[in-house]
Amino acid sequence: MRVYVPLTLPGLAQAHKAGELGPGPLTAYAVTPALREWYVSDDIEELEYAALSRAAAASLRLVAGDPEAPRRRVVVAVDVADRDAVADPDRGLDAGAIGEVRIAGAVPLAKAAAVHADADDAETDVAAAAAALGAADQGDDDAQFVVDGAEDHELLWFGVQEIPSLLG
Repeated sequence: MRVYVPLTLPGLAQAHKAGELGPGPLTAYAVTPALREWYVSDDIEELEYAALSRAAAASLRLVAGDPEAPRRRVVVAVDVADRDAVADPDRGLDAGAIGEVRIAGAVPLAKAAAVHADADDAETDVAAAAAALGAADQGDDDAQFVVDGAEDHELLWFGVQEIPSLLG
């Protein structure tokens, strides 16, 4: 199963140094039954893009929580056994948890298929979105508009071998 693990650039640097994503448990996003129902599509590429987008939103929250992190969203696409990615049944009705899975242990970075990250030109919008998250969560429509502005930036695809240059 392909899962999408949200990170920050410092988190990616730590994973690169350690050779693994972890320690567990890790929160990731995948094509789950709830995501299929929410997205209402049978196209696996569309569903995987939806899971990637959910992970990008989670990455934005990680960026917002780390004032030292560069203002760029990062998601690592990793292949794990289906049994290793478990949806939390207690959060099944939580709209924020659609597509969310837990992975109990660390995942070797060698299992990563790709890294998705914002381009440098997204930093201003990602910074504004990170700053507006709290107000958006409280229902502020203007703040939500700012958060949505980060989503206008497509994450770029990087091969795993490009991580050192991505970390710069």
